Amino acid sequence: MAEEEEEVNYASVVFKAGNNPPPAAKRGEETVYGELKVQNETKNEDSAGRRRFQHLACCLGILCVILLGGIIGVCVYQVQELTTQNKELENQKKNLKQKIQNLTTNWNELSISRAQWNIDSYCLGNTDNKCQPCQKGWTLTEPSCYAYNDAEPANQKTWEEAQEDCRGKNSDLAVAHNSEEKEAIKKNSFGSNGFWIGLRVEDGKWKWVDGSDLTESSWIDPPADGRCALIFKGRNTWSSVSCGEKHQWICQKKALSV
Repeated sequence: MAEEEEEVNYASVVFKAGNNPPPAAKRGEETVYGELKVQNETKNEDSAGRRRFQHLACCLGILCVILLGGIIGVCVYQVQELTTQNKELENQKKNLKQKIQNLTTNWNELSISRAQWNIDSYCLGNTDNKCQPCQKGWTLTEPSCYAYNDAEPANQKTWEEAQEDCRGKNSDLAVAHNSEEKEAIKKNSFGSNGFWIGLRVEDGKWKWVDGSDLTESSWIDPPADGRCALIFKGRNTWSSVSCGEKHQWICQKKALSV
């Protein structure tokens, strides 16, 4: 019986010995070791992260420097281009000013010469040495002078060409705002081909070359596009014909007061 109890006790001791926890000192050592190991791993990870961040920051810094250098280079180039363009514009401005001055001088000289020519054409060559209301070759019917251009068929003109010819003589195609002016241009017209006067259709209306409207609609047919007025001697009404036809023409200008 005693032996059985000893065996039981032994077995109990062996069992307890196998399940006894480690001494407190050993547990402390294991705990400290575990903490050191975790701390070392954390430090290594932090160090690697800082190195990666430093590399990234360095790369970004280099890129910023390159970008800044590029921007500065572009700005310098643009400033140089603008400076060059500004100099060219200044030179062009000076050249234009000089051309304007030259044109103004030439225009003034031409105006003086033209005015002198006009005076001479009214005054020189007269037997009584007096200026006349109309130039030589023009017919006076107060208050205007008329030039009847009775050109041969080969030299006759369209309405536009006739108006251009009159402008070259400081005049316009003849205008008749009233019956007196109408009779004045009619009585000196001759021939059978007719003379252009300063009346044509614009915007669906008969208009004179001075911009005024025809007030006497009975003098000519209703307006039609592309039509101009032609006058014949002995007729009280005017003819509406194509502006592209070629005819003789009458120029008119204000008579000189003498």
